Amino acid sequence: MRAQVAEIVFDCGDPSRLVRFWAQLLGGTPVDRDPGWSYVEPPGFVRIAFQQVPEGKAVKNRLHLDLHAPDVSAAADGAIVLGATRSGGLVTDEQGDFQVMHDPEGNEFCFVSG
Repeated sequence: MRAQVAEIVFDCGDPSRLVRFWAQLLGGTPVDRDPGWSYVEPPGFVRIAFQQVPEGKAVKNRLHLDLHAPDVSAAADGAIVLGATRSGGLVTDEQGDFQVMHDPEGNEFCFVSG
């Protein structure tokens, strides 16, 4: 038997705030199921959920999302308006461009063009 991905869950301090960031970035309607659990179902993707935990983020994520964007710089600029921050500069290699980003709670994600 093979399993299927039902949702991707981020541990965080403020699920309601984080779900709104990701809903604006990826689309979908943010849902606050209770004060410690929120989720969004972006079009064409699995549900992304946000679960409140007592501890803060202390180190680099062991898993992150790569988000395809034909114009990586423009996507990064748009995410910054929503509350994201850049980590380092734009990188270009034989595969295309990528930009490492942090969401409002410091979770890493990347915009990629390749």
